Amino acid sequence: MLKKIVSFFRWLLILFFGSSIGAVVAFRYLPVPCSPLMLIRLFEQVKRGEQMRLKHCWVPLDSISPDLPLAVWASEDQRFFEHSGFDLEEIRNARMEAERGGRRRGASTISQQTAKNLFLWPDASWLRKGLEAYFTVLIEVCWDKHRIMEVYLNTIEMGDGIYGAEAVAREHFGCSARVLSRSQCALIAASLPNPLRYDSAHPSSFMYRRQSWILRQMRNLQKFPVKEVRDSKDFKDSQ
Repeated sequence: MLKKIVSFFRWLLILFFGSSIGAVVAFRYLPVPCSPLMLIRLFEQVKRGEQMRLKHCWVPLDSISPDLPLAVWASEDQRFFEHSGFDLEEIRNARMEAERGGRRRGASTISQQTAKNLFLWPDASWLRKGLEAYFTVLIEVCWDKHRIMEVYLNTIEMGDGIYGAEAVAREHFGCSARVLSRSQCALIAASLPNPLRYDSAHPSSFMYRRQSWILRQMRNLQKFPVKEVRDSKDFKDSQ
């Protein structure tokens, strides 16, 4: 009996690692049609007796205004090209701030958020955090930074039933993601901490203040790199 249980869990692990690695390799090249979060939100809508809402349209990174990845890079993860999935300095800063009695805040990188958006579910359990770390390592090994940004911008929640750059551009600004203005991109990035609370179509005063800050950071960073730069020294030298 014990041998059967051990054998079952061994094959379960083999299946998990095989399927997860296979999925990460496949999504290195294939568009992402759907994500667990999209399905969870649909289920929540049905549970509340609401009409199902899901706006999502995959577009390649070169069909998105270059100001949007720049805005997200500026607001969400300025060491995106310097770390390998985990920003240890930001994690340390967040922990020290919490220990001093400051507000508790996350320190997730764009890579971690992409891993969560694509493969996992939105809660703060240790299981999900462990799986998030596992998938973050996988995508950092198998994908380049531009693919990570491309998947991030196509799968992240950007409003109620709205996912990805093309959908939010059409729904909130009546245009394609390719022609989003610099200020619109900064406004979209300003909504990302909580897109169900902060609406880029109807910005609050807080969002306008955050937009102004993001625009300043975008000017400092200048532009999103055309080619991937993994070496932080080379990247800093290029600025």
